[in-house]
Amino acid sequence: METTLWNVSATPFNFLSLGGGVQSSTMALMTAHGLIEPTPNAAIFADTQVEPRSVYIWLDWLRSEIARSPRPFPVYTVTNGNLMERALTIHTAKDGRRYTRSDVPTFLINANGEKGMIPNRACTGDFKIKPILKKVRELAGIKRGQKEITVTQWIGISWDEMQRAKLSRDKWCQNRWPLIERKMTRAMCLAWMKARGYPQPPRSACSFCPFHNDTEWRRLKLEEPEAFAQAVYFDRRLRALKAETNNFRSIPFVHPSLKPLDEVDFSNEEDRGQLNLWQDFNVECEGMCGV
Repeated sequence: METTLWNVSATPFNFLSLGGGVQSSTMALMTAHGLIEPTPNAAIFADTQVEPRSVYIWLDWLRSEIARSPRPFPVYTVTNGNLMERALTIHTAKDGRRYTRSDVPTFLINANGEKGMIPNRACTGDFKIKPILKKVRELAGIKRGQKEITVTQWIGISWDEMQRAKLSRDKWCQNRWPLIERKMTRAMCLAWMKARGYPQPPRSACSFCPFHNDTEWRRLKLEEPEAFAQAVYFDRRLRALKAETNNFRSIPFVHPSLKPLDEVDFSNEEDRGQLNLWQDFNVECEGMCGV
């Protein structure tokens, strides 16, 4: 049978990709209460090591809630290191040129005043997708060169964001979107959790994620000053390092206003949702962050 987005068949292994946000948390809790079948072999959270403290507190709560649920399953945390440290490291090429990796898709202003964006999504690919797939391969015993589909990966994309759904790039794996199957939107996920007395999950994203809307920036500034300070540091340090390299002439910013983050008046800036920003700059999300 031809593989499509929706014709998911039964496999020996099922793994839930846990972003730690509203959608994937709802999916995990629904599964733990027997509302989504089958029970997954495990849920896997990829830690970039630069998420706000609220995300880690939520993850601890969620892990304990799943453990004492009617249908528990293990929750693993994996990591590929510290994203900020790698993004702020200057490398030297064999010919002596100094460069930094453009791991985070920041907003740019060029020398001629034109605005743009770094479209690189290495933060998602290297720090979310790769460590999760590495753990999946380990747990499912995937063999080198395997083409038989033995793994189903559950991804918490909701009905209102179904354009983010994509086929798996690995021949041994198929993707599944339980929330889309149930036509559940993000708002419906929040309503489901509220009706059961669960607290509201935080937005799961790195402290300096350029796709925060201004509501989230305000929240970080007021409620999680350590995370906001980390984002301010990253924003300023990135510009300083890029100015020292031989391969980058544009000036990067974390905020689309093209102002230093600590100088932005978030109360006056237009709120633009995460997905709108992806679309505005023709950058497609991999469907692994912020869910």
